Amino acid sequence: MAHWLVKSEPNKYSFANLQRDGKTVWDGVRNHAAALHLKAMKLGDEVFFYHSQEGLEVVGVAKVVKESFLDPSDATGRFVAVELAPVRALKTPVSLQAMKANPALSGLEMIRQGRLSVSPVRPQEWAAILKMAGD
Repeated sequence: MAHWLVKSEPNKYSFANLQRDGKTVWDGVRNHAAALHLKAMKLGDEVFFYHSQEGLEVVGVAKVVKESFLDPSDATGRFVAVELAPVRALKTPVSLQAMKANPALSGLEMIRQGRLSVSPVRPQEWAAILKMAGD
């Protein structure tokens, strides 16, 4: 199983929205590198949900419940989407500042390429973030 991180502005779609909805189509990704990550996601992969713009923290865990399919919001037919469902909120959200201060996360793709809305998370990084969250 692989691990990922997705970003969303909480005023547009928050983790609480995902919990309320039960699942969502993760669409609208137009960056080619991030789109490749969506294509690589497999059923059951776990995903950190990160609030961007405000909050700047990992707040929950979701999972892939439907692998990549044509993004219904893309009229060109070039980009894909996946479907995500909530797993749980983290006991304690993990801030970007805390992640940047943790040497175990110095190679975290989200920190190295901050503009990507979808990025992979290595197993040791996944474990470090969960530990920071008290999970």
